[in-house]
Amino acid sequence: MAAVASLVEHGDRPSAASAPEHEDALTALVDLVRSDLEDCNKVIVARMESPVALIPQLAAHIVAAGGKRLRPLLTLAAAKLCGYAGGSRHVDLAACVEFIHTATLLHDDVVDESRLRRGLASANAVFGNKASVLVGDFLFARSFQLMVDDGSLKVLGILSKAAATIAEGEVLQLVTQNDLSTTETRYLEVIKGKTAALFAAACQVGGVVAGRPEIEELALAEYGMKLGIAFQLVDDALDYAADQATLGKTVGDDFREGKITMPVLVAFVTGDERERAFWQRTIEKQEHAEGDLEEAMRLIELHGAIKATLDRAAQFSREAKAALNIFPDSPVRHALAGVADYTVQRVR
Repeated sequence: MAAVASLVEHGDRPSAASAPEHEDALTALVDLVRSDLEDCNKVIVARMESPVALIPQLAAHIVAAGGKRLRPLLTLAAAKLCGYAGGSRHVDLAACVEFIHTATLLHDDVVDESRLRRGLASANAVFGNKASVLVGDFLFARSFQLMVDDGSLKVLGILSKAAATIAEGEVLQLVTQNDLSTTETRYLEVIKGKTAALFAAACQVGGVVAGRPEIEELALAEYGMKLGIAFQLVDDALDYAADQATLGKTVGDDFREGKITMPVLVAFVTGDERERAFWQRTIEKQEHAEGDLEEAMRLIELHGAIKATLDRAAQFSREAKAALNIFPDSPVRHALAGVADYTVQRVR
């Protein structure tokens, strides 16, 4: 596991010297909880240990792909915002949140037949689908061990509900896939489940371990939920607006898979009869020809669908920041508000 330990220690973390300007808030948040984050990374390394060699090998590959540890950062920051001190529960639960997230990534890449993850070959591309699914199961099991070790039924309830909601969100996405009659409301239900639920839980448990009143717990959950929605909206916009190096996966994956996302919904609803026929052929019937991705991107740009998606993301970002108003002003609150801005600004 030395390789995993090294990668976790020196993984993809923004630094003040190299981060783009809009990542300053994320850098500030990391700096505020750096010691806790380092402890969290140690827990991750320890809990990835297994006598089955393939598990640490695949784990090292996942960690090598980078990632900003945003979800565990939220747990650590929420606990600090709420004045938690004198214990390590927040550290262990942050690792738990990261394991849930990583397990879902492994499963998602298999379902989506993804070949890239954060710019590198995905785990399923390297190790195969069976190994990816099974190691994902291992990480889910580790996450539940950490929940049980924490000893709080409330924490167990929040995180186990989030894990179930993520699965429901993924199934709902499968049900709405290729269905252009999907409404914006239904689409938002999908991203609340598959992405935002874990953001919300990650934040809420930080308040729980600090013993804060329920109104503060719920404010943290609201912040996380709105942040997660904004985050996914931006990701969906990036699939049609970014280059492969920026996106970290193959551009147009959502289009080729027939996923219903906000850019497609906007372009379809506002398009003329010929344009709607294009979307019906490519998204609903999954009949693709050379140049279809370029045409999809042209139509999305023509109808301002990226701007519309980012405007919705900005709205949810503002709502996330408003949820923090219940807390006194502090460097942590300021950094969390900045992360909400960063979530939207990373595509601009």
